Amino acid sequence: MELKHTIEKRMSIRSFTNEAVDESDLKEMVRRAGLAPTLNNSQPWKFIAVTNKSKLKEMAEVVIAKLSDLPLKLDDIGQKKLLTKIEWYSTFFENAPSLIALVMKPHETDLDKSVNLTHDEIIQLRNYPDLQSAGAATQNILLSAVDLGYGACWLSGPMIAKEELQKYLKVESPWHLISFVAIGKPFGYPKRPSKKNIDEIFTLIR
Repeated sequence: MELKHTIEKRMSIRSFTNEAVDESDLKEMVRRAGLAPTLNNSQPWKFIAVTNKSKLKEMAEVVIAKLSDLPLKLDDIGQKKLLTKIEWYSTFFENAPSLIALVMKPHETDLDKSVNLTHDEIIQLRNYPDLQSAGAATQNILLSAVDLGYGACWLSGPMIAKEELQKYLKVESPWHLISFVAIGKPFGYPKRPSKKNIDEIFTLIR
């Protein structure tokens, strides 16, 4: 598929058919994700694909339990409806045929060896290049899903239960969970959200 068409066709898909995602396609998406740029070509990531329905359901239950523990404002019906909405957006992955989890580990840069700052302080000064790389890898997965005939959605909501999900997925330090991507054949397409005009988002400094 032409890159321009793939980018324009991509949208967040949250409803899927029961059709499985081929393992070869999952591997190809991850292969392309691994081509994304990283600091010093460190490639500090791994990708975990989950296709077992029971496990996806259990992971969603972990997220729901964590949300239930949050000190949310539930003093009226509107707030309760909002919590229900948040819960769905954070757990719809349980109905996806496949879920890819992105995990990363810290990468020691040359700056770590040169200045008297902690790694976390350096990462903050550099505006979190590790997360920028994770975003690039995730975008490669999203576009590859469209290119291969699937739909996908990037999820950060489940990370509210990051520690619990790491234990469930057996992700051990120094590795840590970054995000999920739900993947499958789309069960219809939602209305495409409007995007800002180029004149609203583009500035040229000559």
